[in-house]
Amino acid sequence: MHSLLERIKAGTLWDFHGGIHPADNKLQSSQSPVVDAGLPPRLIIPLRQHAGPAGDLLVQVGDKVKKGQPLTRYAKGRVVPVHASTSGTITEIGNHTVAHPSGLGDLCVILTPDGEDKWGERNGKADYWNLERGELLERIQQAGVAGLGGAVFPTHSKLDGRGQLTEILIVNGLECEPYITTDDRLMQQYADEIMDGIRVLKHLLKPKLTLIGVEDNKPEAIEQLTRHATDEDVLVKTVPTKYPSGGAKQTIELLTGRQVPKGGRAVDIGIMVLNVATVFAIKRAIIDGEPLIERIVTLTGDSFKQPGNAWVRLGTPVRWLLQRFELQPEAEQRVIMGGPMMGFTLPHAMVPVVKATNCLLAPTQAELPAPGPEQPCIRCSACADACPATLLPQELYWYSRAKEYDKAEKLNLMDCIECGACAWVCPSEIPLVQYYKIAKDDIREARAEAEKAERAKQRFEAKQARFEREKAAREARHAEAAAQRRQTMTAAGGEDPVAAALARIKAKQDAPITAIAATAEGLPDNSAVIAAREARKREAEARRAAKLAESANSDTAAAAQPAEAVDLVSDPKKAAIAAALARAKAKKAAQASDSAEPVTAEAIAAPAVDADQQKAEVDPKKAAIAAAIARAKAKKAEANGEPVSAANGTAAEVNTQNDAPVDPKKAAIAAAIARAKAKKAAQQGDSAEGDLTANAGTSETAATQSDAPSAVSEAVDPKKAAIAAAIARAKAKKLAQQGESAGAEDAQSEPTASAQTRDVEVAKSEVTTSHSDTAASEAVDPKKAAIAAAIARAKAKKLAQQSASTNAEVENAGAEVESAGTQVDRAGTEGERAPAEPMQSNAASSEQPLAVTEAPEASAPVADAPVDPKKAAIAAAVARAKAKKLAAEAARAAETAAEDAPSADRTTTR
Repeated sequence: MHSLLERIKAGTLWDFHGGIHPADNKLQSSQSPVVDAGLPPRLIIPLRQHAGPAGDLLVQVGDKVKKGQPLTRYAKGRVVPVHASTSGTITEIGNHTVAHPSGLGDLCVILTPDGEDKWGERNGKADYWNLERGELLERIQQAGVAGLGGAVFPTHSKLDGRGQLTEILIVNGLECEPYITTDDRLMQQYADEIMDGIRVLKHLLKPKLTLIGVEDNKPEAIEQLTRHATDEDVLVKTVPTKYPSGGAKQTIELLTGRQVPKGGRAVDIGIMVLNVATVFAIKRAIIDGEPLIERIVTLTGDSFKQPGNAWVRLGTPVRWLLQRFELQPEAEQRVIMGGPMMGFTLPHAMVPVVKATNCLLAPTQAELPAPGPEQPCIRCSACADACPATLLPQELYWYSRAKEYDKAEKLNLMDCIECGACAWVCPSEIPLVQYYKIAKDDIREARAEAEKAERAKQRFEAKQARFEREKAAREARHAEAAAQRRQTMTAAGGEDPVAAALARIKAKQDAPITAIAATAEGLPDNSAVIAAREARKREAEARRAAKLAESANSDTAAAAQPAEAVDLVSDPKKAAIAAALARAKAKKAAQASDSAEPVTAEAIAAPAVDADQQKAEVDPKKAAIAAAIARAKAKKAEANGEPVSAANGTAAEVNTQNDAPVDPKKAAIAAAIARAKAKKAAQQGDSAEGDLTANAGTSETAATQSDAPSAVSEAVDPKKAAIAAAIARAKAKKLAQQGESAGAEDAQSEPTASAQTRDVEVAKSEVTTSHSDTAASEAVDPKKAAIAAAIARAKAKKLAQQSASTNAEVENAGAEVESAGTQVDRAGTEGERAPAEPMQSNAASSEQPLAVTEAPEASAPVADAPVDPKKAAIAAAVARAKAKKLAAEAARAAETAAEDAPSADRTTTR
């Protein structure tokens, strides 16, 4: 460094790569002194006029302010305040178009001057050498000083940090941009104040050497600076005119021969570069105590009547300034803020002057023609030759245009100083600098987003770490509390529950696993599991049977059933014993029967029912209904003085032969028969009929009540269902034996025989129909037909026995048979849809007798049981023939029957 300083003092100059020599056009404005632009009627003061965030507002609408009063608050970092350019009133705070190439708006304070231009408090320090470094930097920040060479970087931030390591201080007065003469006039008229500012910086930075660089096209400025630069360590260096020699990196290379590293700054090599106007503002801020509220602006171009330089208050509208200096606009007049190389065209004239505004250029079309249309690049490399940053502008152009920013960054796009030399020499008139600006903005935005995401990630990781620490602390507290509890329990003589639980778990885990045996085929042997499951099933069935027995016992008690019947229902063993005794009596009675026809029909029907019962499924509803009907019939038989042992015997036989479940359709059929019997009893109207009605009602009520408990159980004991069915068959056989005499009389009557023959033929045809129906329907069980036929035969024989005493009762019995057939048919069709269909509608349906041919419809179930439906249909036809005969005889003896009916009914009841 020492040798470098000696060379600099010896007058050595260096050069930089590239550069151009455009017409400077400086004489238009540099020959006249700087004037005061005056006070506009309204000032538009943007809150952010520097490279950094804006400060917080300190004023509100309606506040009165003094000249130099801060409008925003300064803070640490790059926050620089703005001040009132004059005294007046804050009339508005809102968005307004600002001086920016984008033409966008920003928050501004509208100040209406009061005309007094009265200063606020000023605190200058002429003896600045007595101030500490930090206080000097704070005063610079409070004054709102920023780089006035165009970058407007906060000066206090630039001087802080590594600025104290400065060895060479360079005051940049080169001002290489064409048309601009603000620094020239400043150096000509205020050279002494510039030297005061340099002394403040020397005290602040302690440099070894201070250089003032000026281009050789400013002789008056060079003369004034040389006259006032009396310090030994301050040198005025004159350099050749070349654009862009005023760039910081180019100035350093010109005066020191050193280059700023790629991506680095001047302070990295111990050099500090400040614009001459910035040095002047530092002097005003420290020594005079005046903030930055005005600056020199060059107003030039052939459209101005008298170009020149003026002190312009910050916030002055450009429109007022153009009028103040007599702009003579032409059609489509352009106003450029800055120079022709790095400036930008204003969107309109109501844009305020800011700290970065150094020139307002209003050229004519002939003076500065508008650029022509963009043409394809011819790869002439003129841009690369002119680039002062030694970049490859044509490559950067391709990558920027294609938005391949990663490749552009690798070619050091961010080192571009946007001087415009490449665009100025481009024969294709490509606006290269515009492409670079857009690419750099996109890259900065992407970096900002990445930094934001990284900060969010760090915050999230810190949050997760905090959660983990809190969780660990919480677990530690819980563990400590648990340990204390265990210690307390152990001390009290108790067993540690946690340790005991852990021991049990460990013992369970350590227990050997029982191997599963395998069969000969290599499959697991699950016989033990299956046996256990079957045992559980049997236990469940036993529990359900017990529940059903309790329900049956309650129904029997409600119906005042004798103890013997209760025992039969509740105790299957007693039923089996009684059935064994009854079977012998039933067989003996069957052998002693003279008439074989009804017995044969019974023999056909009963085994059919038994066979069906062996294959049917268990249904609790059917069993309960059948049991209730059986109990009702048993009670009636006892009232008539008839034995029940045969029924029990048959039930026992059925019980011992099979435990097969029953079908729900039989329950529906039995319920229909019970309802028919109840209606018949209601029609008879005497005490015996009343008793029968009570029994039938009891059976129907029991059937209805048994639905609820039976619905809960999934299965029922099949023995009970078999007992109930056997009781019904025994009843039918007894009635058949009693009707032998009536059957003999029927056989002697030829018309009756012919009627039986016709009924047999009809039954055969109905059987044929039933076969077709059986093939078509698989959901109906043939047991319905057998049961219906047996019940119909029993009732027909009973009616035949009673017809000897009363014809009226015979007529009613015929109606009952028809009604029973109808109920059987309806039960067969309704049983599939709703086995518990409402029973109230049966009264209306049973009042009207149906045709004889409708009864066999009950025998149209699916033939998947061993019962032969033809035999059931034949038996039903014979029963209907007998009923018709009895009805004809009753019609001939109607009057006699009407008189004898009450006594006959009482006899029957007894």
